[in-house]
Order: sequence, then C-alpha cells, then structure tokens
Amino acid sequence: MKRTDYISWDEYFMGISLLAAMRSKDPNTQVGACIVNSDNIIISTGYNGFPKGCSDDVFPWERESSEVNKTKYPYVVHAELNAILNSGGRSLKGARVYVALFPCNECAKAIIQSGIHEVVYLSDKYADTESTRASKYMLNAAGVIFRQLDTEREELRLIFK
Repeated sequence: MKRTDYISWDEYFMGISLLAAMRSKDPNTQVGACIVNSDNIIISTGYNGFPKGCSDDVFPWERESSEVNKTKYPYVVHAELNAILNSGGRSLKGARVYVALFPCNECAKAIIQSGIHEVVYLSDKYADTESTRASKYMLNAAGVIFRQLDTEREELRLIFK
C-alpha cells in the first residue's frame, strides 16, 4: 500500500522556492522563486540578492535612507526576475512560478514577457500597495493566472542529521 502523506506538487515547488529564499543575504526580506514547466520539471530557481559581481559586503542592505542609492532597492534583483534570468534561455512559455510573496509590478512585467502563464504565491501582504495593484492589473490583462497556495500544511521539515 502506498503512502498517503506525501506532499502535493504545489507544496513541493513552494518548498523549493522557500529553500531558495534561504540563500538570500537580505537581513529583512528573503524571497525565493521556482519556475516549473508543464511536465512538473524545475526549469530554474532564484532568490532576492545583488547582481553577479556586486558584493553583498559592499552594496547596502538598508531599507531606509535620505538617499535612495544608499538603500538596497536600486540594486536588489527580485527572486522572480533572478529565476527568469537563471533559466539559461530555456523557454518559459506555459510555465508556473512559485513565490512566497506576490510579485511586484516590475517582476510582473518580466513574468508576462517571459511567457509564464501562472503565479502561485503564499502571501499577498502588500495587496494594498500601488505596485501590487499594478501587478494584478497587468497579469489579469495578459491572461496570467495567479492564485494563493491552498494547503493545510503549516510547515515542511528538512532534517540533515
């Protein structure tokens, strides 16, 4: 008789995105993304961090400053865009992206342009912001499905020892 307590595809891929988020050096917000094709094969992952060659010991991690260039915002590449860029030119047409936080408007543009057709997210904590409203408006207009992960699980555990 087979096991019945195995995780769903959605839980598996969201787990991968959460694991990717643990690679982020951002002291405040860790986000990961996992892009999957229609055959449930992982195409790419990404997490929020600085571009290659931009040292996370030199560039700022601050959220607030009187000068925007002394904050992380002009420099950090969001998890969704990183995953798209990490895909190595493979087609993302018809793919799904799993991400813990609903994508901002800039990531929504990249999602739409890359051909991703579905966004699965955990949290929409910035739902009332202009960025998220713009993101949803564009995703809807482009026919990109977005849905919050539906799971009864509160956690998945990884045990190394």
